[in-house]
Amino acid sequence: MKKIFYKIFFGINVLFAIALALSYLSVHINPDVIAFPALFGLAYPYLLFINILFSLAWVIALKWEALISLVVILAGFTHFSNYLKVQKPLGDKTGTFQVQSYNVRLFNYYEGKGNNNSEKKILGLLRNQKADVICLQEIYLSGDPVLKQQEIKTALGKGYNSHFKIIRTGKNRSYGIVTLSRFPIVGRKDIVHEKSSSLSIYTDILAEGDTIRIFNNHLQSFRLQRMERTFLNELMEGTEDHDTFHEIVNLSSSLRAGFVKRSSQAKAVKKMIDKSPYPVIVAGDFNDTPVSYSYRKIRKGLSDSFVSAGYGAGFTYKGNYPPNRIDYILYDDSFECRHFDIEKVKYSDHYPITAFFRKKN
Repeated sequence: MKKIFYKIFFGINVLFAIALALSYLSVHINPDVIAFPALFGLAYPYLLFINILFSLAWVIALKWEALISLVVILAGFTHFSNYLKVQKPLGDKTGTFQVQSYNVRLFNYYEGKGNNNSEKKILGLLRNQKADVICLQEIYLSGDPVLKQQEIKTALGKGYNSHFKIIRTGKNRSYGIVTLSRFPIVGRKDIVHEKSSSLSIYTDILAEGDTIRIFNNHLQSFRLQRMERTFLNELMEGTEDHDTFHEIVNLSSSLRAGFVKRSSQAKAVKKMIDKSPYPVIVAGDFNDTPVSYSYRKIRKGLSDSFVSAGYGAGFTYKGNYPPNRIDYILYDDSFECRHFDIEKVKYSDHYPITAFFRKKN
């Protein structure tokens, strides 16, 4: 009986170790070429946790098999700091300016919770925090979009200049993305993502005599159909389904489409970043984890504010699917990030994140 248990436990351990190793490939392989490593990259923090448990179990049993997961964990240890920072930074905010990013989930308009209360709470939070630059994704505008834009600016308080990119979805409905700045705006540009409702913009602001280019992004989501979302929830809860195979195929297809579109959008954004004549800060909801091709593509040559100045677990999403880190504020070497916050408020399925920057001399 012990031998059978050993073989089963050993075999499952090997499978999870291989899965963790495959997740490391997701940052190097374009999903448009091979998509399946991206699926493992999406699950990286959970694969890591499971492998840690396997190693601990073998260590307690004083077995050499602890090395199976331990070696794989150490091989990808550089990814660990993208999720968890155990050393608390100094956090000196003297002489800094704040950049905030927040996916507001259409103010919960389509979540059956009504949008008025969520909108007031979100705008009240932003007004109190008084960030110098605010990048919002998935804003919802009812009625006249021009009047609604002005209403949002008024709710945030005086002094904000704005760059809105809006898409009409109906007679009285619009959604979009916006960058608001207490500094003067001297340039605006949209980045078109063809055959997608995803939005990216960049905004040039004049801060203390220097021009800074702020990129605000909402990259392709998985856009799972209601049936697929229900199946995923049932799968997580262990509910059996007679059409499991069919649902898995549909789910895999949706996930692959999301990975492929994001990789293309990441290339388009990175191309504009590289062309910038000004120092850049890149914010937004990438809809992808740090162990992904899209994140690695955009981050190349940039620093991650959470990695530089964050503390604790970096998860920024907590919705219908397993929590993960998909919202970022990246920056080039013209700046130093002195502090980074994740505000754990439940007004959206994302948390607002804020980075405090100081311009280097």
